[in-house]
Amino acid sequence: MGLIDGIRSALGIQAERSATRAADPEDLFGMSTAYLTMSADLDCPPVGQAALSFADVDSTEFADARRAVERVLDAGASETGTVATFHEDRHGYEWVVLEDDDFEDLVTSIHFAADTLIEEGFGSRLLAALFAFEAPDEGYAYWVYSFKRGAYYPFAPEPGARERDAAVEFKLQSVLDGELDVESDESYWYPLWPENAGHPWE
Repeated sequence: MGLIDGIRSALGIQAERSATRAADPEDLFGMSTAYLTMSADLDCPPVGQAALSFADVDSTEFADARRAVERVLDAGASETGTVATFHEDRHGYEWVVLEDDDFEDLVTSIHFAADTLIEEGFGSRLLAALFAFEAPDEGYAYWVYSFKRGAYYPFAPEPGARERDAAVEFKLQSVLDGELDVESDESYWYPLWPENAGHPWE
């Protein structure tokens, strides 16, 4: 099992065993105000991208559910202008990557995608939702919503290295805790390392 496989397994299996409460897609709407705090108080503006990660299932029913997500996002695009792309990473995990300069439209679209998978009976396959921001110095900082824990946590990878900027992460936690339901157990702040200098979903 590779590093990313282990992390995503932890996001799913281990986190589910230790779940403090059921995940609620409505939690995603907390980012609709949190992004303003990120920009104004932390100098971390959104980059106009977010992503939803889920584990695939080799079944006709899941293929139908995935198409339902595509239809929902296609229908919403006419209203929001949010561009959605689907792809499978090299570890076999599925991503819905969303792009929109209007951050609130990003939040709405990622909620639609997650909620549709749940309605289709595949909520257990949801792993995480990621919202990307510019880091204070360089690179990116993310708020990750774990569907298995029902909570957010910050993730700030240092550019070009598999190291975390702990100072940035704890600053994000201290400022946004209360505005977001932040995971209190730091052992569940799983890193989702990008393959290169880009985003984890690339």
